[in-house]
Amino acid sequence: MTTRQRHIAHLHLHAELTETQYGDAIELMCGITPHVQAVQPNALQLDLTSALRYFDLSPYDMVQTAKMRLKAHYGIDSSAGLAGNRMLAAMAADASAPGDTTWVPTGQAADWLYPRPVTALPGIGRATAETLNKYGLHTIGQIADIPGATLQRLLGVGSARLLAERARGHDPRPVTPSEPAAHMVADLMLERDCLDPAQHHRAVLGLADRIGQRLRGESQTAGRLTLTVRYADHSSTTRTRALSEPTNHSPALAATALSLLTSLGLQRARVRAFAIRADRLVPAKNAYRQLSLDPGDIRARTAEAAADRARRRFGPEAVRPATLAD
Repeated sequence: MTTRQRHIAHLHLHAELTETQYGDAIELMCGITPHVQAVQPNALQLDLTSALRYFDLSPYDMVQTAKMRLKAHYGIDSSAGLAGNRMLAAMAADASAPGDTTWVPTGQAADWLYPRPVTALPGIGRATAETLNKYGLHTIGQIADIPGATLQRLLGVGSARLLAERARGHDPRPVTPSEPAAHMVADLMLERDCLDPAQHHRAVLGLADRIGQRLRGESQTAGRLTLTVRYADHSSTTRTRALSEPTNHSPALAATALSLLTSLGLQRARVRAFAIRADRLVPAKNAYRQLSLDPGDIRARTAEAAADRARRRFGPEAVRPATLAD
């Protein structure tokens, strides 16, 4: 039995959209296919496989229809990528000029990928690219051609295997309709008004750790954090920042949350409560993570997983960060 060929479209929406407008765009695309996934903040992915027979259109014409609907209904201009999986479709969209559509047919994916720079692959950061370039590996084709054992010596087993799969254009992730307005909130009401910056730091660190535990417990990642500080006079201040990549790693969440706290400059503020909101949630299995060559990061994530197992067995207070210990 043959596997039905998938046709995935990735649409970049060239507009600053409110949450309501973004939701309207998603709903409009659901009139073409029920398989629509939000890619925050301004992109959509559509699995057109089942829609092609219904509309009796070619994959390319189906994408043009989606783009015309966005323009006609909401005045949204878009560029698009069309390919056999989510990763290739997103890369094709990145390669498209505004308003254009780049189609990478399944049989031509290897040829299309071959000359492109390694940084075009998702998850390739500067450190990984510099390591590869140091050994003369500048293009995706060179990564695909290099023996797996050699790549493992350069990057380690896990990173090498993942990079090799991406370099060959493989991405098994399905297009999964996202839940609208999903978020998580952790808050803390202090017993009394607090002027101590060290206590402010401790409170925000604890909230970020709670958010990280909840995200990992529900197999989710967050793409954005919002910090709200409430003062003794009942006023409040809010700051929001997008994360560099979707994550549920508590140190990464804490670093962003503490950066938001620092940006407020609370030198002598009388604070009564803190709240952290995590949104742009994505299932962890669908989130790309940048490849890391830092053994410290790997050890930290391993220790975090072990701490989560201990909390599940012995209770939420079984393991705590040292900075939060009484």
